[in-house]
This record gives sequence, structure tokens and C-alpha cells, in this order.
Amino acid sequence: MPVRKYRRDTSEVSCCLKYVIFGFNVMFWLLGLGIMAVGVWAWTEKDTFNNLSRLTNVALDPAFILILVGTVTFIIGFTGCVGALRENTCLLAAYAIFLALLLLFEMTAGVLGFIFKDWIKSQATGGFQAFIIHYREDPDQQNLIDWIQEDWLQCCGIEGPKDWDRNNYFNCSSSEIGSREACGVPFSCCKRKPNEIIKNKQCGYDVRKPGYILGICFAQNLRADIFAQKAKWH
Repeated sequence: MPVRKYRRDTSEVSCCLKYVIFGFNVMFWLLGLGIMAVGVWAWTEKDTFNNLSRLTNVALDPAFILILVGTVTFIIGFTGCVGALRENTCLLAAYAIFLALLLLFEMTAGVLGFIFKDWIKSQATGGFQAFIIHYREDPDQQNLIDWIQEDWLQCCGIEGPKDWDRNNYFNCSSSEIGSREACGVPFSCCKRKPNEIIKNKQCGYDVRKPGYILGICFAQNLRADIFAQKAKWH
């Protein structure tokens, strides 16, 4: 009696697709781990773990945002990386769900941002004011607001330099307790000169004192008159 040979059904998995997903997610996995490590390191440098009272403004802490973004990126990269390498359908399904939720979140955030743009603007203003109040208390917030004022928006405060009265160091009344920064603004409010190599960290001292403000107004008016006269010469 002839012996029948049975072939075992095998499912073919695309090696190209498998290793593309694996390699792509390895980078995201390592990126998420790196971002999370930077956030934890920042908290360690600020001694946040030993002083939990600083977590009251955790939503405004750049280090916390780094930890949150790094954790989400790490989890998505892990599920995609291990799921593709081990051909684990559960992890691949979780990876697909995470990406779908992320896409849905971005679309929802975009629509809500357009609809509630006035509310978002007011919340952003409140957050910026909180940054001003805690400017000297958190080095991460200090670096962030300096970058916003100097490089991104090129502004000084929200509505103007007077916003810095909210900070105890820059408030004009702080001169009574010996604050050298009283009635001043941070150096990030100053405009860098074309040939300036080293940033003058004291350029904002006393700029909001009445005498300085009056001098600035006179200088601006004089500049306007000079430009008007030059326009007549052409």
C-alpha cells in the first residue's frame, strides 16, 4: 500500500516588510528611550524625585513633557519592533491600534484647535504667564522662555515688558529688597547686535525704570524724525 505524503501548510511572511517594520521601529524605540532618559536626567538634576512639591506645576515642566513623549514613543516602537521580529500578531495588532489612536488624536487636536482657538490662545497665555512667574525657579522653564522670547517669537512678555512685573525678581518693588534685576527684563528680551559675539546677560537691567523708558521714547521719536527727513531727500 503506497504511503501518502502530506504537506504541511506554511504561511509565507514577507521578509522585506517584516524587516522594514522592524528597522523602522528600532529607531523609534531607541529615540523614545533617549527622550525618556533625558527627561528623567533633567528631573534628577533638579532633585525633583526628592522634592515632590515641585510636581504642582508638572504640566508646565518641559522635563515631564519629554518623559511623557519618550514613554509613548518607546511603547509604540517596542510593540512594532518585537511584534515584527517575533511575528507576534497580538503585538502587531497593538502597534496598529496605537498608530490609529495617535492619528485619531492628531486629527481631533487639529479640529478642536481650529474650533476652540480662542480658548487655546487664552490657555497658552496663562501658561506663558506661569512661566514668567516661575522664571527663576525652574532652569528648564527659564531656558524655554528665553528661547521663545529670543529665537522663536522674538518678543518680551505676552503683551509687553510690563508682564515681567509678575516675577518677584523683576518687579520694580523688588529694588527695596536688593534685587539687581528689579524694573528690568531678562537678557532674552534684548536684541542681539550684528557684531555681538558674547551675549550681554545684563542688557535688561533697569530698562523699565521711568527715566530709561522716557529716554527710549525720545530715541524712537528722534529715529522717526530722521527717517522722515531722509525720505524727503530722495
